[in-house]
Amino acid sequence: MSARVTVLSLLVEELNSGRVKVVDLTQPLGADTPVIGLPPIFAPSPPFSMETISSYDQNGPAWYWNTIHLGEHTGTHFDAPVHWITGKDFANNTTDTIPVRQFVGAACVIDVSKEVALYEDFLLTREVVQAWEGEHGKIPRGAWLLLRTDWSKRTGNEAFLNVKADGPHSPGFHKDCVKFLAQERDVLGVGVETVGTDAGQAGTFDPPFPCHTFMHGAGKFGLASLKNLDQLPPTGAIVIAAPLKIVNGSGSPLRVVALTPAE
Repeated sequence: MSARVTVLSLLVEELNSGRVKVVDLTQPLGADTPVIGLPPIFAPSPPFSMETISSYDQNGPAWYWNTIHLGEHTGTHFDAPVHWITGKDFANNTTDTIPVRQFVGAACVIDVSKEVALYEDFLLTREVVQAWEGEHGKIPRGAWLLLRTDWSKRTGNEAFLNVKADGPHSPGFHKDCVKFLAQERDVLGVGVETVGTDAGQAGTFDPPFPCHTFMHGAGKFGLASLKNLDQLPPTGAIVIAAPLKIVNGSGSPLRVVALTPAE
């Protein structure tokens, strides 16, 4: 038996024994799923909707299925480089052309939930990341950087989107941190629990939406509206985040799962 088969067989054994567990990092996708809002001068993304084609009836006596309608960036979703103008000219930058190997990577989870509980506009900085590395080791090349904020525990669209008179408020990344992660740590991408990878007030930053601008400008990815990051250790988990293979897709809803050692 080859070493490669031995490793995969061992993984199956660890899964079957419960020593490795599978954690679902995905929000349910339905009519109540929050959708990011844009100023009225821009085209909005539609909410999720579903219509029955047949349900064991005259339209299909033995089968049930539906049509669905939604924007690519709805619910727990994947941002491809082509999603942003800074990533539009890369080769293999759409959901159907990105090499599938790039959907799988080690997870580095930085927990800032206590900070966010005190300050909803918290921004992750390079210094916070480096302090985390001092405790947990350097972020490896090709890892997913996941920002745990516990924002996914907010219930209802109003609390989740948190829109006020001056716009939405939610945590995110400082622009220098995004550059550091993309260029000096060469991560696969970043994942967040909020509706998008940028902070709620990022439209007012210089440049606007720096996570999208610099992450996709480096050919990296984004994962938004994750949940259950509190079930992952700081290091040691593997994340699988594979979008639908939409031709020329800028992104896609997806089922994100993590393989992590059981406690």
